[in-house]
Amino acid sequence: AGDGEKDALPHCSLQVYTYTCDVGKRENVYSTAERVRKEVGEVSVLVNNAGVVSGHHLLECPDELIERTMMVNCHAHFWTTKAFLPKMLEMNHGHIVTVASSLGLFSTAGVEDYCASKFGAVGFHESLSHELKAAEKDGIKTTLVCPYLVDTGMFRGCRIRKEIEPFLPPLKPEYCVKQAMRAILTDQPMICTPRLMYMVTFMKSILPFEAVVCMYRFLGADKCMYPFIAQRKQATNNNEAKNGI
Repeated sequence: AGDGEKDALPHCSLQVYTYTCDVGKRENVYSTAERVRKEVGEVSVLVNNAGVVSGHHLLECPDELIERTMMVNCHAHFWTTKAFLPKMLEMNHGHIVTVASSLGLFSTAGVEDYCASKFGAVGFHESLSHELKAAEKDGIKTTLVCPYLVDTGMFRGCRIRKEIEPFLPPLKPEYCVKQAMRAILTDQPMICTPRLMYMVTFMKSILPFEAVVCMYRFLGADKCMYPFIAQRKQATNNNEAKNGI
């Protein structure tokens, strides 16, 4: 940007507070929320964004990792919402954002824990939205964010059919943030990125299961997570070898 553009930008002093919190532990969430209220003030925008994945096939996945995925990706939404929603209800003002996933609307093989947790997050968000509407708390908005694969490294190795990949490349994080922010600022109830995800969700809802299987196979989405799982397994084995376990 040139000097002229820099001079045109408004100068404002912002103060940012950061806290370390294990959102999978409700006591930690509630104690951190109390600190936030005392040190910063009431929260009017809550963004539930934390997410983890085990990267193992179901029968090879330790129970602890399954529990961790559910606690962080789903249960944590209950704790954070219970911590900050009361004041929003009192003021009839606020915004709750759930960053879920396209895998919370339709599933794929090999990531049962992740899909279950994201389906749970979507169900929680939709039920909460209906509850707020039923209570006529129109000042509290909700936005559900369901992106396709994001290029953050979380699912590194995930591959769909190579002929389809140019049309469905991993999304850049900046693009997802921009789309999510636009949806939040315009009080959009739901945003799927890219828009093709709306079509996949619609087709999954109206087609019989075997037809969905055929569609997945055509897209290469039926086993898209297998390369990712294989990479995670190899990395785990290498670490074990290095550590002499």
